[in-house]
Amino acid sequence: MAKETRSLSGKVVAITGGGRGIGRAIAQALAREGALVAVGDLDVAAAETVAAELGGQALGLSLDVTDHAGFTGFLDEVESKLGPLDILVNNAGIMPVTPLAEESPASVARQLEINLHAVIHGTQEAMRRMVPRRTGHIVQLASVAGRSGFPQLATYCATKHGVVGLSEAVRVELRDTGVEVSVVMPGIVRTELSTGLTEARGVKSVSADDVASEVVGALKRPRFDVFVPRSTGPLVAIGSALPRRAREGLVRLLKADEALLKTDRAARAAYEARAAASAPAAEHERETV
Repeated sequence: MAKETRSLSGKVVAITGGGRGIGRAIAQALAREGALVAVGDLDVAAAETVAAELGGQALGLSLDVTDHAGFTGFLDEVESKLGPLDILVNNAGIMPVTPLAEESPASVARQLEINLHAVIHGTQEAMRRMVPRRTGHIVQLASVAGRSGFPQLATYCATKHGVVGLSEAVRVELRDTGVEVSVVMPGIVRTELSTGLTEARGVKSVSADDVASEVVGALKRPRFDVFVPRSTGPLVAIGSALPRRAREGLVRLLKADEALLKTDRAARAAYEARAAASAPAAEHERETV
């Protein structure tokens, strides 16, 4: 029996890292559905710009997801101004591209804090707010890198595998509570994050709007695994069933790893610099320990 389509009109949504890229596209898509959207971003000007574009009661707020007390305060402010939280989109994340042997300890720690620890904290906060009301939906922006391994993205893959594992466990914990979990797993998305990556045979890139459309779909008809494009799902399933040598051979045959191996580092310089400055609370804590 097909699931009933849920209305998103009037739903209170908080989106982390919503000032640009996928987060911005999700904010726009949900606002079109009538949701009340709060955009949190380290770049508060970007968050405010998105909120102004959305109009209505949309909020643009400062948010450093590595500042856990600040993250909690962000959600408190959203609820005080818009109402009880219905949907949390854990979107904020960074993706430095570098061989693991050359990656700095600061880069590793930064990704763990933003891509994983902040998602854990946000998920805890959402559960505490949603479970007592027996309603809500937590959306985790993971990646197909959370289901496989890619060269020069070792730490990123580790964090996204962590998000997928976290969500698998939380899904079980939330059974029969009325609170849903969805894990969104895009491939290469044409945003600033993918700047300098080359197109590889067998790897179809998608737009931020494509991802946003799938998020809206998963909220209206809840499902856990959200692959973007959808064709990635069967490929991941087939790959998981193959022996490791055959799976790795298929990746080489399709040249699916070339997007990372042939990265244009000069083109990525601006993004990499911004990513390196994206966790001020975590950096401050390390400096004072």
